Amino acid sequence: MDSSTISYTTFGPTQRWWIVALVASAGWFSTLSSFIYYPVLPTLARDLHTTIDRINLTITSYMSVSGVAPAIVGDAADMFGRRPLYLFTLGMYLAANIGIALQRSFTALIILRMIQSAGISGTFSIAYGVIADIATPAERGTFVGALSLGITTAPSIGPLLGGGLASAVGWRWIFWFLAITSGVVVIGMALFLPETGRSVVGNGTIPPPSYSRPFLPLIMRPYKHHDPQESSIIHRKKTVPNPLKSLQVLSRKDTAVSITAGSIIYMVYCTSHASLSTVLVPTYGLSQLQAGLVYLPFGLSSLFSTIISGKIMDRDYKVVAKKYNLPIDRVAGDDLQRFPIEEARLRSIIIPALLTSASMIGYGWAVHKQMDLWLPLTLQAVAGFSIQTCFNYNNTLVIDINKEAPATAQASFNMVRCILAAAAVAALQYMINAMGFGLTFTLLGCLCLLSVLLYLLELQKGMQWRVAAGAATSPSSLPQSHAGEAATSSGEKVGNHA
Repeated sequence: MDSSTISYTTFGPTQRWWIVALVASAGWFSTLSSFIYYPVLPTLARDLHTTIDRINLTITSYMSVSGVAPAIVGDAADMFGRRPLYLFTLGMYLAANIGIALQRSFTALIILRMIQSAGISGTFSIAYGVIADIATPAERGTFVGALSLGITTAPSIGPLLGGGLASAVGWRWIFWFLAITSGVVVIGMALFLPETGRSVVGNGTIPPPSYSRPFLPLIMRPYKHHDPQESSIIHRKKTVPNPLKSLQVLSRKDTAVSITAGSIIYMVYCTSHASLSTVLVPTYGLSQLQAGLVYLPFGLSSLFSTIISGKIMDRDYKVVAKKYNLPIDRVAGDDLQRFPIEEARLRSIIIPALLTSASMIGYGWAVHKQMDLWLPLTLQAVAGFSIQTCFNYNNTLVIDINKEAPATAQASFNMVRCILAAAAVAALQYMINAMGFGLTFTLLGCLCLLSVLLYLLELQKGMQWRVAAGAATSPSSLPQSHAGEAATSSGEKVGNHA
């Protein structure tokens, strides 16, 4: 059978949206577990008879584990499939939440938070792998936007839930809430989630192993008319999951540059949110419920970003394809080895990255000068929109340029950003004490300008690096008009697999 007639995926439109809804629900807890926790940091320090500095260690340790665990989970998911890893990691997360709700010491809290992180942090990487499994490059923007819609509601809902639950029934109910809701998601995945990993089921036509089938398989089972000629499988040797594979991803210049740029912005994002409860709340004398409300502007603007940024990404893809007279194949998927995907994903990222820098600097000085509360919160809203927009573009590019192992690549991204964020959050209070709040966030805002430079570098050189790494079929696939573009002006068909 001509490979150009093989569908990229045999999951139908309705099935794909249900799959995205399930994995977005799991990804929601990855972000929620941090945001629901921030408003109760002072209360935890008081109830556990410890200091804010020590409680901040529970954030640092959580992020540190978040940097390592996905490297194992992502590699395993690319080899053995998405479904078994989801059930295992979410089960671990559920158990950790029950433990945190019952514990009564700082030591137990920090250990259980690390287990909680080990369980939930990998779901983020697996989710982007699922998107790469079921969506062609031309439509990934919409699906990434939908995935982010589930994940980014946490910045607005999480702090409200955390502050409200702590104020009404005590902080322990935060973790009972997480246990109950994550339990519902685990049941939903066990019943309905099909295997999508292309190393296991190809484009969906290959029957998965019995252990990787949903308990109600007839609802989403595209392999019922299996034809080996239509499998479109990505072969992966089954070995022991190797976290060092995430480091191998970083050996490619194009991937390393895009991951570093996104990680810097993520680091600034985490320090900003850690400061809201530890600095903004005492500075303005806010109550515990109000401590949850201060996260709302950032969260709502992030939500708005997810609604429109996915559509912008798909529009940019069409614009770039038209610019180089390249066809768009929504059935078999376009050959990204010869498509200027860096330009398609990064052409609209510079302005939001600059807004991130400006909003962080402004936020720092607005709090330092104790200006009216509406001003730092407005700047948080600007930061929320711009940071989430950068995340969506950056995450999509990482899975596009690592089509063989998208979950592993996302795990690498997760490792770098969490290590940077953990170090920055651990040092945040010391920086504020030594430099003041204004200068601290001026420094962090200026670091975002480094991300801008890295994005520009990736835009100009990313395709060349990708070709040099052997991702392209031949050097002749580079275009004549742009050093970083990968399509000829002839408009010939350029392949079928994303």
